[in-house]
Amino acid sequence: MKVLNLYAGLGGNRRLWDNCDVTAVEYNQDIANIYQDLYPADTVIVDDAHEYLLQHFKDFDFIWSSPPCQTHSGFRQHFQVGCRGAAPLYPDMRLYQEIIFLQANARSYWVVENVKPYYEPLIEQSVVLQRHYFWSNFMIPQRDFERTNLRNEQIPGLQKIHHIDLSGYKIPNKRQILRNCVDSEVGKHILSCIK
Repeated sequence: MKVLNLYAGLGGNRRLWDNCDVTAVEYNQDIANIYQDLYPADTVIVDDAHEYLLQHFKDFDFIWSSPPCQTHSGFRQHFQVGCRGAAPLYPDMRLYQEIIFLQANARSYWVVENVKPYYEPLIEQSVVLQRHYFWSNFMIPQRDFERTNLRNEQIPGLQKIHHIDLSGYKIPNKRQILRNCVDSEVGKHILSCIK
């Protein structure tokens, strides 16, 4: 199965996938290098995932997209903006652009993941798993997963949760990069729905 993993980050969602030919797209070269170290058999492309989807959506059997979530996050809106005085931001509409685009054009299986937003979603999600909304063109059964309080976890705890050791890498914002990972059990559950 040819899989496209967009906004791949460290590949938390991908860790338990097997029997897949994975192409990962990540715009940050340092993060892409770590992903490549973790998954040496995957093809890693350093590029704009949003644009890559537009150009290559027909080339894959399964597409996983995780567009940037920070501007949709309830934590950012309520705590950082509401309590700490951070500047409010427009929600990043690539999320909805990709859902609409895939609904209209993709013939493959696809899923788009994002955090539960601080507002009522503009497009109703397919399922909620842990702290994430998922939109898809296939049935994803509801399932309970172990809940972790990522907001309070520090780097060692996040590394343990995600089975990713960043101690040998010099990159900024390790904690945020680890917090952005989707739980690998969730990733496995979703991929198993189409296999």
